[in-house]
Amino acid sequence: MKTIEHWINGVATPAGSTRTAPVYNPATGRQQANVLLAESSDVDTAVAAAGKAFEQWGNSSLSQRTKVMFAFRELLVRHEDELARIISAEHGKVIDDARGEIVRGREVVEYACGIADALKGGFSDQVSRDVDVHNFRQPLGVVAGITPFNFPIMVPSWMHPIAIATGNTFVLKPSERDPSASRLVAGLYAEAGLPDGVFNVVNGDKVAVDAILDHPGIAAVSFVGSTPIAKYVHERATTSGKRVQALGGAKNHAVVLPDADLEYAADHLTAAAFGSAGQRCMAISIGVAVGDAGDKLVEILRRKAAEVKVGPGDQDGNDMGPVITEAARTRVADAVTSGAAQGATVVVDGRGLSVPGHESGFFVGPSLLDHVTAEMDAYREEIFGPVLGIVRVSTVDEAIALINANPYGNGTAIFTGSGEAARRFQREVKVGMIGVNVPIPVPMSYYSFGGWKDSLIGDSPIHGPEGVHFYTRAKVVTTRWPNTDAGFNFPTSS
Repeated sequence: MKTIEHWINGVATPAGSTRTAPVYNPATGRQQANVLLAESSDVDTAVAAAGKAFEQWGNSSLSQRTKVMFAFRELLVRHEDELARIISAEHGKVIDDARGEIVRGREVVEYACGIADALKGGFSDQVSRDVDVHNFRQPLGVVAGITPFNFPIMVPSWMHPIAIATGNTFVLKPSERDPSASRLVAGLYAEAGLPDGVFNVVNGDKVAVDAILDHPGIAAVSFVGSTPIAKYVHERATTSGKRVQALGGAKNHAVVLPDADLEYAADHLTAAAFGSAGQRCMAISIGVAVGDAGDKLVEILRRKAAEVKVGPGDQDGNDMGPVITEAARTRVADAVTSGAAQGATVVVDGRGLSVPGHESGFFVGPSLLDHVTAEMDAYREEIFGPVLGIVRVSTVDEAIALINANPYGNGTAIFTGSGEAARRFQREVKVGMIGVNVPIPVPMSYYSFGGWKDSLIGDSPIHGPEGVHFYTRAKVVTTRWPNTDAGFNFPTSS
């Protein structure tokens, strides 16, 4: 059985690690690899390598950095199929889903290819007599990223391309559940010409996380995961004097008005709720049916949920793969059971699904719950699985109030043919990312990604302009060049 090593200073290495964790194929339920779990000393080794590399990389030219990013981008294109199959084998998502996340991650690399424009400073002439002022941004040094299992390419790509293109060096701690994609990315960076030590991968668990949060040689930490852990990361890392990006969980609502095209809305809600087995921080887990939309929408959703084909992610024709672990499957089933016990109507029941030939896989089918209320566990908790709950309200104002009362504020959407309703919705909801007839409103790479309330701990969104600012700090320079007249007389000894 293969062992997945770290990547430190340009080479794959076990470093000083002796502990391992199993890596499963969720479609079969069988272990397919071991991954080494770093000790604090291994983090020290990676940070030392990154610190040494920063001495040169931090002073490298913008043209050198963008040359590497252009080459890295082309390698991501060339290896897209290989990366997608690695993701599917360890995460479980279908190949097309895996390709989709690679494309979205590559868009951030493309933004980093134009980093010179994002780093342009400002200049003010003659702010006072013979005085000018200009500003510019410089990298922080060694920075780190701690990323979740659900997007092993895309979420790290929200971090490291911007960090590296702005002149920092990077230490990535990916999820130990699906670490192989990050190992391949490290090799692609090396092939693209990135100097040794600029990008490092340290696999691990809480030991590695705490070592990163406490390390005095790390200037900033980026994190994406659950809200409780985001709060922990933010508190511990800021106590250590670090900058922190900490993105937490979500409970995303999609509001459907009676004037919406209900077939269109149901198509997109089905994909947004059950794609990637619901294991997305931007997944729609609550549909809010307004007024007369309720019965018709639920009937269409029932039909479409029943049509979702569940099976191994690497087999053509499947729409949804397994969830990541047996524990995740149990959690999803328990959420449906809890919803039924608390009064929800189970319209489509995904519990107990068995896929022929893959009976030991971590499969669960799509579930649709109707008549969900805000008091139910199925509404309050982030299930992180293929469960769509339907809450019924009478008006748009009730829908907005429901969303605003929720502790999360990551993403939301509205399906309507009314510009007035859409405009009122987008102005009044207390949510960071909003879709109008778009179910998963993940911003393009040249905008920044970040929610409100418990979905973003602190005030630092990720990638785009906010990402550039996070990984750099500004200097403002005030200059005066006085007029020193040396005269035109022939020099003498006097």
